[in-house]
Amino acid sequence: MAQSYTEYNELTSLILKQAFLVHTGLGPGLLESAYKECLYYKLQQAGLQVEKEKPMPLVFEDVRLECGYRIDLLVNDAIVLELKAVEAFTDVHTAQLLTYMRLGKYKIGYLLNFNVTSMRNGIKRYVM
Repeated sequence: MAQSYTEYNELTSLILKQAFLVHTGLGPGLLESAYKECLYYKLQQAGLQVEKEKPMPLVFEDVRLECGYRIDLLVNDAIVLELKAVEAFTDVHTAQLLTYMRLGKYKIGYLLNFNVTSMRNGIKRYVM
């Protein structure tokens, strides 16, 4: 689904608003799965199309491999959300998100870490 710059910005604002609401409501210290379920709920409540645990097959040469890769949340078939509840992001987290974006040909992705005192410090945006 092709999106304009303005549409991406509006969608991003709505997504981040919901992430802040989830973080404010739950605070840090829970498992990633709790944040994922709550953000999934809030994004749907906001009227967005959200796929949870979307399978990402890997195609190598002529072979399609179902390797068990899954995007945490895919919003409006356009924005990849990879959720974490960790002390700090690592290069592996970034590589994981960028791989999902590349395999799915998605232009925008976010790493969202809910294990922070301020959600502002738990957001990283990536654009391809």
